[in-house]
Amino acid sequence: MNKPIYILGTGLSHNGSAVLLKDGKICVAIEKERITRIKHDGGNDTVAIQYCLDAENITIDDISLVVQCENFTIPSRDRFKGKRIFAERPNPEIITISHHLAHAYSAIGTSPFDECAVMVIDGCGSPLEQYLALNPEEKCNIPEHFLATNEMLCEKDSFYYYDGQGLKTIYKDFSPMAESQKDMLSLPTTCHSIGGFYAAVSHYVFGNMDDVGKLMGLAPYGKTGVFNMEAFYFENQNLYVSQDWKAFLKNPSKGYDYFKEHFSYYADVAKWAQEQVESAILKCITSRYSLFSHPNLCYSGGVALNAVANAKLQDAQLAQNIYWEPAAADNGLALGCAFYGWLHHLKMPKFQHNESTCFGKKYIEKDIEKAIQAAHYDNFKISHFQLEDELLKHCASAINSGKTMAWFHAESEFGPRALGRRSILAHPGIKGMKQHINRNIKFREDFRPFAPAVREEKVSEYFEKGRNSPYMILVDKTRKKYSDILQNTTHEDGSARVQTVNKQWNERFYNLLGYFEKESGIAVLLNTSLNRRGMPMVETPEHAIALFEETSLDVLVLENFVIEKKQYF
Repeated sequence: MNKPIYILGTGLSHNGSAVLLKDGKICVAIEKERITRIKHDGGNDTVAIQYCLDAENITIDDISLVVQCENFTIPSRDRFKGKRIFAERPNPEIITISHHLAHAYSAIGTSPFDECAVMVIDGCGSPLEQYLALNPEEKCNIPEHFLATNEMLCEKDSFYYYDGQGLKTIYKDFSPMAESQKDMLSLPTTCHSIGGFYAAVSHYVFGNMDDVGKLMGLAPYGKTGVFNMEAFYFENQNLYVSQDWKAFLKNPSKGYDYFKEHFSYYADVAKWAQEQVESAILKCITSRYSLFSHPNLCYSGGVALNAVANAKLQDAQLAQNIYWEPAAADNGLALGCAFYGWLHHLKMPKFQHNESTCFGKKYIEKDIEKAIQAAHYDNFKISHFQLEDELLKHCASAINSGKTMAWFHAESEFGPRALGRRSILAHPGIKGMKQHINRNIKFREDFRPFAPAVREEKVSEYFEKGRNSPYMILVDKTRKKYSDILQNTTHEDGSARVQTVNKQWNERFYNLLGYFEKESGIAVLLNTSLNRRGMPMVETPEHAIALFEETSLDVLVLENFVIEKKQYF
């Protein structure tokens, strides 16, 4: 029997992660924050790498190749913000790739396409100098005006063609880094990036940078046309952020109480910013497609997580088939590094990915029993189910009766969305449920939306477009006749960030939806990530138990164990 080929991909920017391929297929992957419990944790990669090695029951000596990525430096094998696991070892070989190249291969490796165009849009990628040091042959593809400048330029968007054998650069846009200023509207990335603009407006609206994605959740409460200024413009294929719009925004948030007092104003700002971003994304990708078009498009980079813009991109029909990389932000860099190592460096064939994003390690019953025993749950009811059907029927009944449920099952998701492995589940139609979860479980703003999870074959029944959205990365509109029974998963403007559940790689969650439909007559569940504000998604049974204890969650399901708080039995 041939020895397996293990390739390790590691991302060392913020949102650090590690990914292990075994003979070209993902066998385990983890985001560093899930282990350290520090949101967006990055830098030194030793703990994430060790998690992957332990999960696969191998050592660093079994690794054939390491591929790494970090925005501004080429990390040494010995140290990067602390001693690395490779220190004092001559092997394995370590190679470094640029930021957008890693984003691109993260989509290529997991997409269903043999050939495709690839679009990457984010806040800030590799500096031009580093990019050319790593890819000197690419100098001929860089516009002359970028090469002539003395400023530090960084990747802003990149457009490629993957022909099944390799990746060809079609166009790359660069931008100077924004100057570090105390101005709340200064971009925290490059001067002219869509991601940087979105982050700056989020900072203005919320007074912090905790979660820029919540700007998209606020936008439906706002009105179109309140602000009449353009944030972006194009010149010679390049996208720029105007400075003029800043003069119109003169009331930055002074904290959450101030935000609530001026809610309609900030909602209007969010609506304007969201619409500006949607327009910029469509113009940018349309411009790139004028240079080269292909029926298949892969899309990655942090901007590709904007579910509203993604739906409009799909409706624009620039490409027949679009694949959005589920871990499109920097947590996906390690994924791209690993696939680059397999496909490009080793010149090995691409294997069809099974569509799953659940790459964490499996916690066996012994692990769960140990965690429960350590918690000393004398005052809680603990049940252990031997039969799957009895477990799912019990859970569906509990949710239908109005209980909130922490749902912990199998390998954790890789990426920002809970897809039925580390989820909080609830009834989509019980009045006040959304507010209860936001206030007493998630401890976050009341306007934040929740996603509806629905079996993929039922999506057209409840939602107008019936989009296939297994990664919760596209919005749809709830059909009006279901707006009341889906009130907790339907946003202010009637939209919903839908998750279509696939039986192939999400079987238990798929079956739970079936049991809930039998109980309630509704084939949809409210699904949100198993965490609270400021906390990464839970990874271990111990994490889940701790969250259960400190919030108003009613039921905790740990594989076949069900724990219920005393007042509910």
